[in-house]
Amino acid sequence: MTRVAGIALAALLAAVTVIAQSARTTLDIYLIDVEGGNATLFVSPAGESLLIDTGNGGPGAARDADRIVAAARDAGVTRIDHLITTHYHGDHFGAMAEVAGRLPVGQFIDHGANVQPNAATDAFLQKTYPELYAKGRHTVVAPGDSVPMTGLDVRVVASAGKAVTRAVPGGGQANPACAAHTPQDPDPSENAQSVGTHVTFGRFRLVHMGDLTWNKEFELMCPANRLGTVDVFVVSHHGQVLFSSPGLEDLWQLHFSLLSGQEYTVPGAFIANTVDEQAPAMPIAPTPAPAPGPGAAPPPAHNGAAYWIKVSANRDGSFSVTNSRNNFKKNYGVAR
Repeated sequence: MTRVAGIALAALLAAVTVIAQSARTTLDIYLIDVEGGNATLFVSPAGESLLIDTGNGGPGAARDADRIVAAARDAGVTRIDHLITTHYHGDHFGAMAEVAGRLPVGQFIDHGANVQPNAATDAFLQKTYPELYAKGRHTVVAPGDSVPMTGLDVRVVASAGKAVTRAVPGGGQANPACAAHTPQDPDPSENAQSVGTHVTFGRFRLVHMGDLTWNKEFELMCPANRLGTVDVFVVSHHGQVLFSSPGLEDLWQLHFSLLSGQEYTVPGAFIANTVDEQAPAMPIAPTPAPAPGPGAAPPPAHNGAAYWIKVSANRDGSFSVTNSRNNFKKNYGVAR
């Protein structure tokens, strides 16, 4: 009798799970604070999952894997169907083994060979990475490729230093801002190799560019804007120069920036994470960054309890953004 009751209970729980999954109508996007690497989890209405980047390695690997798994648990996700590694910098792929050990991965996606030799990175790519994707499948993507997800158009628009040549639907208009562009020095690093992704859900649009840098973004936007307008921009290369960019309705921050000062810090309701050691006062002007070099101090890390920013998008193009630290939520209507 007890065994039959147990089976009936298991069947009931399975039925409840199926009903809960089928009830999802939004594309849910979790922006997870992995101290610089910009891990982003997408969960479609069909329950399929895409994770872009896995955070830091070394002493930060367990911390960042915990944060990613916590977001997946909140989303009801027990596996990652597709994992995109934008490029081979430690804050973007470092916790991959820890994440894959806790959330099975179906497809591993990247831009191909590493162009910035580094002993630790090369050791990972030659041994650990093949061991991980042997349990699933491995895909090297080129601009124009798609990631198959039911109800979504997930399109690769940049990879391995190349940009998509055909505009996405809704893009292709002449871009008047191109005339004022000033090229920067070529970037030989992995940043310029980043896999850039354009996601469409009904009328909702989002782009995630990894650490794609100035000249490579220009190739996507000029002389015609091949990406069109988007509702959400997951900022590239750690948000550098973003604050002065026109056309933003709101700027949401995953964590408070000690280097920004009051002039470049958004209201606290829009910031998901604070700092572990709060200063008694914040300067008005930005604090000078430490000098680069082998002896440079590491950037301040937030190792305490972490919170995500969640975007819930509807097919009509409307969406909401919620700060899980304070439950502050803002609704955004259909773009006109």
